[in-house]
Amino acid sequence: MDLIIISGRSGSGKSTALHQLEDEGYFAIDNLPASLLPALMVDAQPELPQSFRGIAVCIDVRNVWRDLEAFPTILASLPASVACRVLFLDANEATLMKRFSETRRPHPLSSESLPLAEALQRERELLEPLSAHASLTLDTSAMTLYELRDAIRQRLVGADAGTLSILVQSFGFKRGIPGDSDLVFDLRMLPNPHWSEALRAKTGLDSEVAAFLESHDMTAQLFSDISGFIERWLPAYENNNRSYLTVALGCTGGRHRSVYMAHRLHAHLAADGHQVQLRHRELA
Repeated sequence: MDLIIISGRSGSGKSTALHQLEDEGYFAIDNLPASLLPALMVDAQPELPQSFRGIAVCIDVRNVWRDLEAFPTILASLPASVACRVLFLDANEATLMKRFSETRRPHPLSSESLPLAEALQRERELLEPLSAHASLTLDTSAMTLYELRDAIRQRLVGADAGTLSILVQSFGFKRGIPGDSDLVFDLRMLPNPHWSEALRAKTGLDSEVAAFLESHDMTAQLFSDISGFIERWLPAYENNNRSYLTVALGCTGGRHRSVYMAHRLHAHLAADGHQVQLRHRELA
């Protein structure tokens, strides 16, 4: 039985994630008391119609705090036949406060004596037992609803449970490092196609940009170093029971050097048989 637990701070996109999983064929439950999770999995396995891919439940700060504190023990008590993954969503404080301002919905913990900023911090503390056991953490600060839905579809639904899923992502340092990155490589030492008028409007997916970068020996050396590092340490990540790994490759604007290198690295890892997805943040 495939079980996906969704958690995270309020305003980070938990409802969107749960609805996406429901659309993908999961039996979805919002605000499940964490203490009921083991009993649910025992009762649901023989009763759930085969048309469902699994069960998706949202467990967040609306739970009793003692249940949140006991989350590791609750996870350990699940039946052995359950393949469980924990998705934790988060965003920076400025983004969360802006989202609450726009929706005008109250935070579950806020009150006259606990303003929103303090409620968000307290929520982070209460959810630490869940974030510490996350299989996948996504920072939704810069994501649209459509990008979050795509991320859920590609990284959770499109991934085989028990297999390390790799996301290779290009980005631009101008917009900041993706918050959910595990490994970050800076490519800004490579010659920049942006300064060529003929290449400026193109991207790292265009053959002209690739030819420009490959005409410099340091591009091949850098790719060899990055791919060699990842190949060397992937077994260690897999042996540590990691389900997801995000490799972020950045340049200044995120349209030329990082796109080229991410595209090449994705093809390299896929050719070696790894389960790998590709995302170009600044081209989305």
